[in-house]
Amino acid sequence: MPLLAQSVAELATSPDVKACLEWFRRERAWINEQHLALCRIPAPTFFEEKRAEWMAAQLRSLGWEAHIDKGGNVIATLPGYKDVPYVAVTAHLDTVLAPRNESEIRLGEDGRYLGPGVADNGAGLAGLLALAAAWRACPPLDTPECAPVLVANVGEEGEGNLSGMRYFCRSADLSRVKAFLVLDGPGAEHITSRALASRRFEVVVSGPGGHSWRDRDTGNPVHALSRAVTLFTDEASGISSAADFPRATFNFGIIDGGSSINSIPSEARGKIDLRSESGPRIDRLVEQLTAAVEEAVEVENLRSPGGRVSARLREIGSRPAGDLAADAPILEAFRAVDAHLGIRSRLDCSSTDANVPLSLGLQAVSVGAGGQGGGAHTMAEWYSPEGRDAGLRRVLLALCVLLGAE
Repeated sequence: MPLLAQSVAELATSPDVKACLEWFRRERAWINEQHLALCRIPAPTFFEEKRAEWMAAQLRSLGWEAHIDKGGNVIATLPGYKDVPYVAVTAHLDTVLAPRNESEIRLGEDGRYLGPGVADNGAGLAGLLALAAAWRACPPLDTPECAPVLVANVGEEGEGNLSGMRYFCRSADLSRVKAFLVLDGPGAEHITSRALASRRFEVVVSGPGGHSWRDRDTGNPVHALSRAVTLFTDEASGISSAADFPRATFNFGIIDGGSSINSIPSEARGKIDLRSESGPRIDRLVEQLTAAVEEAVEVENLRSPGGRVSARLREIGSRPAGDLAADAPILEAFRAVDAHLGIRSRLDCSSTDANVPLSLGLQAVSVGAGGQGGGAHTMAEWYSPEGRDAGLRRVLLALCVLLGAE
């Protein structure tokens, strides 16, 4: 570590790298403009095309060779760098919520950006553009043997199931990838080095339906689904306790069914997200969920001689687990860079695009792109660009170290 720390200090004071680092401070206004512009292009999961096209055009205007692959991802490379080892720097295009019009992405009186997606992942995408612009304006390294590859990928959020990163890892020559550096959200104090596993399911309960009075003996899918939720949550209560390791959690995020207050529904649907630091623990949760659904259907049918209900449980997403060794070169690089910049960072476990390369045994971390933010996945999301410089300098220095590493 002492030798690496020394090399980071020397790297940061070299004329070319110093000029590139200074670019982030000098061009704050440009970065802020790009941030607001990209967030005003709606990009809900599965509908990222317009934002992808905009990102590709911006990257081309900055002197990168950019195209959109068959998976919908934007891939940008430096001219003249073909078939060389590289570090993939990525940021996901999609958002959980999307602005209904441009006015929903606005600048607050306190200088904060307001609106869905401004932090997650407006911050990461703005960071990707800033890195692209700085690298071409003030090239920090002359390394013909390796180069960065920039990726703005689809399908990170929700039921996207990391589809963009999965496609990239299937189609890329992974033997040339030195590491994955994922820019996700704001901040500069965390290093996500462990992939939080998750499995997602849809529960569908069906029945004949009918009139609330005339067909009162008919099984009610909403009643059965509600009972299944209660049975499962009672059985799994306490599973997300902070003192319980390995940690796990569950969330019924969507419940849907019925057409009117005086009609027995013919169908009810629910979607649940299960997460854990342990794959086997998720498997146990799945067993509990299956048992709860079966019992709920049985109870509903016992009290409903006029018409039975049935249920099916369908898996709609699965995110793999994985982690880095404590002495992984990418972690050593970030520790050295953070020590140089005076950043007190921490390792954490989360579910990000880094899950995919980590599950494949590749070096990958997910970090913030600087600034501060909150309210992710809500209409009250916000982002403050104050401190963005520090996050971008951190990313650039770590990238330079990784590109130069043997």
